Amino acid sequence: MRFTKMHGIGNDYIYINCLEEAVADPGALSVRLSDRRFGVGGDGIILICRSSVADFRMRMFNADGSESEMCGNGIRCFAKYVFDKGLTRKETITVETGAGVKTIAMEVVGGKVRRARVDMGEPILSPAQIPVNLPGEAIVNAPILVEDRRFFFTAVSMGNPHCVVFVDEIDDELVLGYGPRFERHALFPARVNTEFARVISPREVEMRVWERGSGETWACGTGASAVGVAGVLTGRTERRITVHLRGGDLEIEWAAGNHVFMTGPAETVFEGTLDSE
Repeated sequence: MRFTKMHGIGNDYIYINCLEEAVADPGALSVRLSDRRFGVGGDGIILICRSSVADFRMRMFNADGSESEMCGNGIRCFAKYVFDKGLTRKETITVETGAGVKTIAMEVVGGKVRRARVDMGEPILSPAQIPVNLPGEAIVNAPILVEDRRFFFTAVSMGNPHCVVFVDEIDDELVLGYGPRFERHALFPARVNTEFARVISPREVEMRVWERGSGETWACGTGASAVGVAGVLTGRTERRITVHLRGGDLEIEWAAGNHVFMTGPAETVFEGTLDSE
């Protein structure tokens, strides 16, 4: 089985072309390949599949084998994969995901995709749809007790659930200590991705993320999008911001039409072949 290792600002995935390859158990394969000592190493695997409603279909599996609805960094690399491999000649494509059909506009330089702009769709704020076990129409700057510490969070779904926590400083104690506790907190029945964000200015935010099923990753496109929405909802940021993540920067815009747009790079790392065993 052939694969391609790719990353979007350090959020790395193993891509498999299921137009040509068959994957019987993608969850188990993701666990095996994602291991950074005994496998290829990555935050999960992404499958390129056929779609009846879009140009392609993307399936994404976390490092623990669980399937996720959407991945912002992953879908930029997905677009690069299908263009660079000649599976499409269109510089704007549609991709079916578990969070609906997404449109990706590619920036092509020298015949290869360098960056991509993704229409992430409309943010979901209803607690029942995110889901969050709280009443109301939206959860904005709400208190939450995580074991011994009180935080304030804003809940946003970008097709997958996010808990955005604005803090004065971001450190390992927050991300590595409290990230796993947020993920499995009783308020989040489907678990949750948690973004710890520090506002630098109304147009600039620093962020680290604990992703459900993968732990801390160097970047999260849906998470950066959720931070952009939460920043506006809490009055901390403007509608267009730069988000600094451990692996690099993303440009986020919550546009007037209520759609969130994410722009960032996509990179190929290497290609290889897997044993069938």
